[in-house]
Amino acid sequence: MVQELLRSESGCENVECRACGKVGLTPILSLGETPLANRLLTDEQLSEPEPTWPLELAWCPGCALVQITETVPPETLFCDYAYFSSFSDTMVAHAKSIAKQLTEERELGEDSLVVEIASNDGYLLQWYRESGVPVLGIEPAQNIAKVASEQRGIPTISEFFGRELATQLASKCRRADIIHANNVLAHVADLNGVVAGFREMLKPSGVAVVECPYLKDLIDHVEFDTIYHEHLCYFSLTALDRLFRSHDLEIVHVEHLAIHGGSIRIHAMPTGAEPVRESVKSLLAEEAEWVDDAASYASFGQRVEHLRTELTELLRQLKADNKRVAVYGASAKGSTLLNYFGIGQDQIDYVVDRSTIKQGHYTPGTHLKIYDPGRLTEDQPDYCLLLTWNFAEEILAQQKKYRDQGGQFIIPIPEVKVA
Repeated sequence: MVQELLRSESGCENVECRACGKVGLTPILSLGETPLANRLLTDEQLSEPEPTWPLELAWCPGCALVQITETVPPETLFCDYAYFSSFSDTMVAHAKSIAKQLTEERELGEDSLVVEIASNDGYLLQWYRESGVPVLGIEPAQNIAKVASEQRGIPTISEFFGRELATQLASKCRRADIIHANNVLAHVADLNGVVAGFREMLKPSGVAVVECPYLKDLIDHVEFDTIYHEHLCYFSLTALDRLFRSHDLEIVHVEHLAIHGGSIRIHAMPTGAEPVRESVKSLLAEEAEWVDDAASYASFGQRVEHLRTELTELLRQLKADNKRVAVYGASAKGSTLLNYFGIGQDQIDYVVDRSTIKQGHYTPGTHLKIYDPGRLTEDQPDYCLLLTWNFAEEILAQQKKYRDQGGQFIIPIPEVKVA
């Protein structure tokens, strides 16, 4: 519905860019008032008022950073968290691969140090530790930091990373050969503080390895469901390059990855430490054709509306045909899709998720109960809407029995299809 799109700068004209500080952002899309995407509910909470916040996407004409305009306090979002990376085989394998690669390339050993920001349950650092490389995790969610420390033996500081913590650690000779930041920079309100912290904590030859969903993939593949309050920013290489250069760091290498629907992995080092590779120069040249042009973002919202119409019509028709539909994935992206598209208990019977932490809870806003994936083969709904579409290959393989028994998956992104 076109009326949902922001057509003027109302609400954005006084907003300050999170990276460059420019006042006045250009609106892209409004997703309305939504609950926190990872705030799963208990039985007791179902009867309580559920807080919501505006969810509006905008673009900075000063530095090209795409961002949401609302900042929910990080203590509200992350101090007790329901996402454990180790529940995804894909994520664990991805982490193992990069750890092995960097251990060899950077010749890491017992005198090295690898630090991860938002280290979750130790899914990445465990591979360095197995190779005899000292590690340090920094994870603000206390429940997850406890798992990393007690179950995996990963030394973990349960604090938010920024310039102050980096200075404290650097003063104790805790400078890093590698700082990992996987899917965390998008969550950071104080971008400048975190990037300054990288510079403070890196050794002169150290490298910050940062992964984040790639803005071009989000736009091209209509990945609007990656927009939620935890994801404050949506990065192009251009925006990252401008941000890092302002803190005496250079992006010397970039890789375009398939994970999470399309991501980039940058390698940033103190300025002059290594030559900037062709991978960076060529991608910056590609982005120069669109990244600073407001028209590049104009059709995105309209394509989201087309997707909403297509998916809700399919579910309406299935309901009319007395078909039963479940959901796979009590994910944050799933919360955005369900709430913005208005899909709830009228169309969906229940949700399944592999995470035992989520099972028994209810989805934000839509209040669908979450079960173990085994319920699919026991109950055999006709269709299952796959909201964790970024792990489609892994999940469809895991659910072979359900599919062999006649169950079908609906994959909503980048276009609605049945598998």
